[in-house]
Amino acid sequence: MSSNNVILVTGGTGLVGQAIKHVIETEPEGSRFAKLPGEKWIFASSSEGDLRDPVQTRQLYEKYKPTHVIHLAALVGGLFKNMKYKLTFLRDNLLINDNVLEAAHESGTTKVISCLSTCYPLDENKIHTGPPHQSNFGYAHAKRMVDVQNHAYKEQFGHNFTSAIPTNVFGPHDNFDLEDSHVIPGLIHKCYLAKKNSTPFVVAGTGKPLRQFIFSRDLAKLFIWMLRSYDDVEPVILSVGEDEEVSIKEVADAIVNALDFKGDYTFDTTRADGQFRKPASNKKLLTLMNGFEFTPFTEALDLTAKWFLENYDTARTGAAGKKAAAQ
Repeated sequence: MSSNNVILVTGGTGLVGQAIKHVIETEPEGSRFAKLPGEKWIFASSSEGDLRDPVQTRQLYEKYKPTHVIHLAALVGGLFKNMKYKLTFLRDNLLINDNVLEAAHESGTTKVISCLSTCYPLDENKIHTGPPHQSNFGYAHAKRMVDVQNHAYKEQFGHNFTSAIPTNVFGPHDNFDLEDSHVIPGLIHKCYLAKKNSTPFVVAGTGKPLRQFIFSRDLAKLFIWMLRSYDDVEPVILSVGEDEEVSIKEVADAIVNALDFKGDYTFDTTRADGQFRKPASNKKLLTLMNGFEFTPFTEALDLTAKWFLENYDTARTGAAGKKAAAQ
């Protein structure tokens, strides 16, 4: 990569964007994940332009003239929001992805890395095998289409557009909104409020579903590796191994320990569990990188909980969280 590259990160103020920013600012010179001399990184937020709008997307590219794009912007949400707003998740994400890729094509951007979804069992060869899970088919179908578009841009124009497939991400700067979060930040916030208000900590579901969770700062390093070293149109799964699956009960147990919660702790088995497993193989990634050392789950969760406690006043906690905290 050239030292005068401009890397635009869409969704740059979100969970993964902030993790990439952290790595770029803290990795020592000479590290394979460090910022290169003369390189410029732009972490764009939705306030700079609505990527559902092609005009505003084009204006963002004209403003920064990126040579490379890490495309993280998306409409995302937890299980229950995905189930309720399937059409919204489908349409908004289709528009965002189409506008980002077309603007990159029009402006001569050298490389784009987008995100796919692990909302269906897969290795890299099974992205389009069978339908996604019903609980979030809108989001999953929209993300699946990015791979189709990447191949079409490659075949018609020769563009270096590719995609990453992260598994369940968590870490500092996550969305801790009680009504709109993924499982780990949502449970951290619920446990915090239960401790603060001396109320029971109730986890939705049985606790039995299994997930491969990846720490956001580990994922950030993998995105930087892709930016530097991976130029194939075929996607790469960015994940811990299948042998590192963690149950939701194990997650909740770890949160109880991290927050030193001593109160009543139960599972509401009348609530939906969602998909039982979302297995994803990371063999291709580890082969290409010649190995990678992931942060142990409990260590990463402790760091996330610590960040949440230290940044509660400015974290994304939502209206319901603020109301509960004020009680």
